[in-house]
Formats: sequence, C-alpha cells, structure tokens
Amino acid sequence: MGDQQSIYSLIEQLRQQGRKGIAMLLDPDKLRIEELPELIGQAHSAAIDLLFVGGSLVMDPDFDQLITRLKALTRIPIVLFPGSPSQVCPAADGILLLSLLSGRNADLLIGQHVLAAPVLAKSGLEILSTGYLIIDGGRPTTVSYISNSSPIPANKPQIALCTALAGQQLGMKLIYLDSGSGADQPVPKRMIKAVRKAINIPLIIGGGIRTPEQALDACRAGADLIVVGNAFEKDPELIPQIADAVHKASMIDVDQL
Repeated sequence: MGDQQSIYSLIEQLRQQGRKGIAMLLDPDKLRIEELPELIGQAHSAAIDLLFVGGSLVMDPDFDQLITRLKALTRIPIVLFPGSPSQVCPAADGILLLSLLSGRNADLLIGQHVLAAPVLAKSGLEILSTGYLIIDGGRPTTVSYISNSSPIPANKPQIALCTALAGQQLGMKLIYLDSGSGADQPVPKRMIKAVRKAINIPLIIGGGIRTPEQALDACRAGADLIVVGNAFEKDPELIPQIADAVHKASMIDVDQL
C-alpha cells in the first residue's frame, strides 16, 4: 500500500475516535466492468471508507481484471472478502482472512487458510485476521449453505458474545457479525451491543441492512464498520443515504439504546 495508511489502522482509528465507517461490498458476479466508473463515482460522493470485494460463491473468471480496474479508478482501499483461496488477488490492498468461528467446519476454521498461506505470504496484501460469525437473518443465505454451518440464533446474544470473545483471545484483529447477503433481518441490536461490551477490537456488522435507520441502529449499538452490498445493488440511490447515516452516527452516544 506504499505510503497509504494501513487498512487496520484506519478501522482502529475510527473506533478510538468514536467515528463510524462504511464499506461497500461488491459482488464480482453482479458487476460489469463498464458500470464501475459510475459506481465508484457514487462511492466517492458518499465518502465510502472501504471497498470489500468477493463473496461466498464467485464464478466470474475476470476477478483479477475487476480488481485491477477498481485500482485504476479509486484510492479507496480495496479489501478482498474471500469465500475461498481462489479469491486472492495481489492487486488489492488487503484481505479479510476469515476464520468461521460460529461454525464447526474445520476447513473454514483453518483448512483453507493452510492452502492459501504460501500465496498470501508472497502477495504483499495486508492480512486482516478476522473472526467471522454467521448470524441467523431469518432465511437461508449463500454463506450458510456454502459453509455448511448453522448460523448463531438471532435471539442468543450470549453465544455470539462468547464466540467473539474467544476470537479476540485467539488473537483475531477484527470480529465480523454477518447475517448474510439477502438476509431478511440484520444482526440484532441487542447482540451487537453485547458483543461490543465484551471485546475491545473493531467490530464489523453486515447483512440485511437496507435502510439508513438500520445502519444507524447498528452503529448506535456499537458497530465500528457497517458493510452494505445487496441494498446498494438494488437501489444505488441508497448509497449516499446510508453512508450519511453511518457518518452522522459518530455524534451519537452508543449507550443510548
């Protein structure tokens, strides 16, 4: 990343200063190269903090070309959000090295990481070790199906709390609660608040966020970074509205809820 601020320090700085960030999640299978200039223009206008690229199931053979084109269009840090070791592109800035702590699938706890380790070591990517927890969003999602893992029930915040705390104790840099793309419901406020009180590392929340109000609720409950993808794909006009809600949340006391 050269002289650019590291991705982790950017996220950690948000947390320490009481500010909130927003990441736009881009699904390679739903993007066309010719659409990128307009999309990135909207991201710039909305002051999007990070671009996450990837998904549970990526079939686009031009994944590397997409990353290269994005790099040519923006200085917003590009972070890979991989569903498998095949989604590693050295042209990006960083990668969420996801360990699926909420499941009991050993392949997604450590197996795929072993396969990817030699490639990552040579990639030059900033590696962000991330404790990844799938939360029940009211309907089956691609991530729960592909991972062959049952999500944490939405009404069991203590399970999420203990799992996130274990991730921090194992040395994870980030905790990511995700109800999955296309979820009916976002991660519950009660669960976000419980996890936030238990850990002192950055907390990322994604999945099921479709409105500025839902994004604001997640921020007020204690999220440091909000991730939105599906809602932006369906209605690009939501980009500035949700981003504005997230950035304004910095002025709100997280203990109000």
